[in-house]
Amino acid sequence: MEPSKALIGIGAVILLIGLVLNYAPWLINWFGKLPGDMRIQNKNSFVFIPITSMIVVSVLITLLANLFFRK
Repeated sequence: MEPSKALIGIGAVILLIGLVLNYAPWLINWFGKLPGDMRIQNKNSFVFIPITSMIVVSVLITLLANLFFRK
């Protein structure tokens, strides 16, 4: 794959993410609210560890990569 085509693809993905965040934020409300995502809150600190959400994102990216880059 040529670098120019890769940059165009990355730009299109970034544009799509920006449009979703701006015009359809309800599509990503699930992120961080799945069972297995940890929130640890203290008086002075807050720690958020999105374990399950990152597993879902990783599976989606793997599926998309296998779909588009399979030889």
